[in-house]
Amino acid sequence: MLPHAVITVTEGGALDVTLDGTDVPPPEGEAWTRATFGPLLDVLTRDRTITVRIEVYESDETVFTDVIRARRRTRPEPSDTEAEDERGTQVTSRTRRRPELVEVTGEGFVPGEDVAAAVIVSHTDATNTGHARTHLDRGRLRSLLPDGGGEVMLLGRVSGTIHVRRLP
Repeated sequence: MLPHAVITVTEGGALDVTLDGTDVPPPEGEAWTRATFGPLLDVLTRDRTITVRIEVYESDETVFTDVIRARRRTRPEPSDTEAEDERGTQVTSRTRRRPELVEVTGEGFVPGEDVAAAVIVSHTDATNTGHARTHLDRGRLRSLLPDGGGEVMLLGRVSGTIHVRRLP
């Protein structure tokens, strides 16, 4: 279940904020306002490291909902290896293996929702038609599933949609 933030805009423009029912106080000596909405989102998402469901209740009784997604994690750069050429000059090269990809697909997801791939080795997004797919590195899967077989599950974090596929 996603953390749930509720933001209520008062008549004066201040924001009352709770996260999973607990008050989120503004920085000391300040107030949450529309002008501090960006920093507020950083607080709620722990600087964009977690995904949070947001509901904003305006003073005119309109309601907006959104899911603020965590930033995608980036894979660390491959390590540099140094060697000397025949003249004794240091040469830096990067060693990289080519991934062997396996595609896993499913449908019925909420457009734009976060879809987990389990054994959770990646995440993907549903398209605007509710379809999702991911590409998995077979070499990495072999390290997780020693026999190279097994199943992969796509799990819609909002819809609860689940697709289980056997790896070829």
